[in-house]
Amino acid sequence: MLSIELAVTATLALGMLLVLLPGMIDLSVGSGVGLIGGIASVLVFEHQIPAPLAMGVGFAFAILVWSLMGKLIVRQRIPAFIITLGGLLVFKGAFWLVIHNSTIPVSEGNATNIYALLTTYYLPAWGGYLLLVVIGALFVLAQVRARRQRREHGFAVEDSEVGFLKAFVGLQGLLLFAIVMNGFRGIPLSVVILGVVALLVYVVTQHTPFGRYLYAIGDNEEAAALSGIPIQKVVIGAYALLGGVVALTGFMQTAYAGASTTTVGDLMELDAIAACVIGGTSLKGGRGTVMGVLFGALIMTSLLNGMTLLAVAPEMKYMARGVVLILAVWMDVAVAKK
Repeated sequence: MLSIELAVTATLALGMLLVLLPGMIDLSVGSGVGLIGGIASVLVFEHQIPAPLAMGVGFAFAILVWSLMGKLIVRQRIPAFIITLGGLLVFKGAFWLVIHNSTIPVSEGNATNIYALLTTYYLPAWGGYLLLVVIGALFVLAQVRARRQRREHGFAVEDSEVGFLKAFVGLQGLLLFAIVMNGFRGIPLSVVILGVVALLVYVVTQHTPFGRYLYAIGDNEEAAALSGIPIQKVVIGAYALLGGVVALTGFMQTAYAGASTTTVGDLMELDAIAACVIGGTSLKGGRGTVMGVLFGALIMTSLLNGMTLLAVAPEMKYMARGVVLILAVWMDVAVAKK
């Protein structure tokens, strides 16, 4: 349960990272999660469209809508806060219209089987260990490649012993995770999806010009413009990628809830922002990492899951989430002052 909830929250937070890096924000992702999941559910359940095709339609629609929001923000110079706040209300209303203010079920026993598998399928034990070997090999290769590139460009390289210890500890953590998951039912498919998204976001932000542009714009937009960085295209691209992540999160969250209801996606935008800020991402832009976001998402998920297990009253849950968000922003401001 905790691993699936972590996968959903962390996936959305990774998408939020892409727009926070250039100094933007998106308050509409929670409503977007409900809307895109609802669109796919209605297409599958009411119109008998194959689940993969329905999810593809939702995915394309999300990328288009978030690209349009990005264009409004950068070309009309409207604050991202206002555009996405309006999007929050529009998407929420559209979501309720799409599902007719009712409940659209997503279960393993009907045509939505493939849809439901997003959060109900677990890898077999051998599959989990095979995945561990693949991830470990990619991790080691990435470390070796990074060290070689730093040497070629004349940058300082950390000691081999330190690099080995980091790799060893990381691989031990992955092995422990696989053993624990296989002791239950196996590694959930949603966690695999999270791993793929995390890898893609890491590659984009750390190993592509687009990622360097995101950091540059967030650090100093004027300097980035003078350097020839296409600010508008980069920001629009960041929102388009976020749209794809919102769609993916919408499918997983709806599948995890078992149905598309009016409450799917509520307050998920705040959880995503809090996860990013707790993990060291700056709301002003220019600072943030994938590992930090994953760590922040783990804290937020553990907090919410713990309160559920302790049967904490709903009003106290709201208050706790608000306090965590305030503390996260306070930490961001305190770090920025230093």
